[in-house]
Amino acid sequence: MKVASLIPAYNEEKTIYEVVRRVKKLKMLPIVIDDCSSDKTFELAKKAGAIVLRHEKNRGKGEALRTGFEFLKKMNVENVVLIDADMQYLPESSKDLLEVLEKKKADIVLGARNFKEIPLKHRLGNFVWRNSFNLLFGTNFLDTNCGLMALKKSAIEKIKDSLQGGYIVENSILVQALKNNLKIEQAPVKVKYKKTSGFLRGIRVVLGVLIFILKEGLKYRLKRS
Repeated sequence: MKVASLIPAYNEEKTIYEVVRRVKKLKMLPIVIDDCSSDKTFELAKKAGAIVLRHEKNRGKGEALRTGFEFLKKMNVENVVLIDADMQYLPESSKDLLEVLEKKKADIVLGARNFKEIPLKHRLGNFVWRNSFNLLFGTNFLDTNCGLMALKKSAIEKIKDSLQGGYIVENSILVQALKNNLKIEQAPVKVKYKKTSGFLRGIRVVLGVLIFILKEGLKYRLKRS
């Protein structure tokens, strides 16, 4: 199989079976990284037909992806799709990203959400992140924090050792891709928010990601000057 899908999951028993089922229907190999869930995520992912890698302790999304990347070394795949387990993004959108990956000979294709589909408070955070990132890194990305992306397997070796966790994951991938002169494209994807974080947690998330962008962006500019 030429395409694998890495699906980090933590307590996603309500959606994991459907995500795996749809990924298989798209002729992609589903690899679920169960980050020590306390519910039936592991069992349902196995039942749906996924390869399931399990952490004995909860380690976060960045480490889950790192586990998946390490596992892919022995797999005969060319392209990899990263997708969340909560059905926020439709697995079917993977086809659009993979098409751009091949047509434009890109190394990474990041999803670009329609921000009209995003709750206002998330829209504001993404506005700050996106514009700060573009200003500091000299890019013009439409979206810098989409959880759905496609990568060439060859690109993974260049970004896997510097992954950050939480909401910083996508930005850390982009930063490493830029540092390694990888070709990055974008493709529109649908998104559906089912839950939103509390106000104080939202503020902490926005500030945490922004601090990462500012720190890495300033280092990037200094190195280039």
